[in-house]
Amino acid sequence: MDIKRENEYINPVVEQRADPWVYKHSDGFYYFTASVPEYDRIEVRRSATIQGLSDAVPVVAWRKYETGPLSANIWAPEIHYIQGKWYIYFAAARTTETKDGLFDHRMYVLENENANPLEGTWVEKGQVRTRWESFALDATTFEHHGELYYVWAQKDPEIEGNSNLYISKMENPWTLTGEQVMISTPEYDWEIIGFRVNEGAAVLKRNGRIFIAYSASATDFNYRMGLLTADESADLMDPSSWKKSPKPVFETNEATGQYGPGHNSFTVSEDGQDDVLIYHARNYKEITGDPLYDPNRHTRAQVFTWNEDGTPNFGIPVKDGVLR
Repeated sequence: MDIKRENEYINPVVEQRADPWVYKHSDGFYYFTASVPEYDRIEVRRSATIQGLSDAVPVVAWRKYETGPLSANIWAPEIHYIQGKWYIYFAAARTTETKDGLFDHRMYVLENENANPLEGTWVEKGQVRTRWESFALDATTFEHHGELYYVWAQKDPEIEGNSNLYISKMENPWTLTGEQVMISTPEYDWEIIGFRVNEGAAVLKRNGRIFIAYSASATDFNYRMGLLTADESADLMDPSSWKKSPKPVFETNEATGQYGPGHNSFTVSEDGQDDVLIYHARNYKEITGDPLYDPNRHTRAQVFTWNEDGTPNFGIPVKDGVLR
């Protein structure tokens, strides 16, 4: 057994939870939500430690409807604390069927005024309306220089593929305002395996820059993470402000037995000293049937470091069952 050093975690942290989102609040608790294998509800749990999320009791914040636009494939919830209230961003569809290879997801928001989001009432704030009525999902938000921004994945009917990444300013936590601009489209070979996908954005602000990690390609072992970078003083609504790393920054590692790592979020260690990457991956390569319905994308956590040039170094996904 390894000797435990500070800020190391044993993976997986939470089994059968894909698209994991972990947020450390000012109350010292880590709040966690993710896609459940049944895709039928949104759960929230909390713990004083990241490792403790595995045993934390989940509370159901919301369940899907029997019919209508919020009745199928409840995907990738994220929990955010904005302007004194809690918000959950998620995607939902009318059906599990696809048309022209695409699901019919749209993006929605829940709001909770309670200080503890495991209590109180989650109120539906409705659909986040964008330029198109098309496949849209994986929304995240961040604040910068007093502005609230929304980043999401959507299908532009005029662009080949499944989804590109877009950014917009927000009038409030459920309404976009002004321009909506594309900041990334699948273009490199590693972004278009199986499907042409950019999705699952997560924002990290450090070293005078804003980084957006995202995931690309099919949800099997080809799934991997890319990175966009902008200067913190740049116009974030100008697509030219965002530079894409030409190579993936986190991907399958057969030596450690980790396949398809991605759809990440960022948090910090318990002592606040380290940055922590939260992501999902499987511990096997071959999948029977559609990867979306294989339940074994487990939530994982690992500390990451920084390169001399100020960019994040995520390393490789570590083995299951060892301290890291």
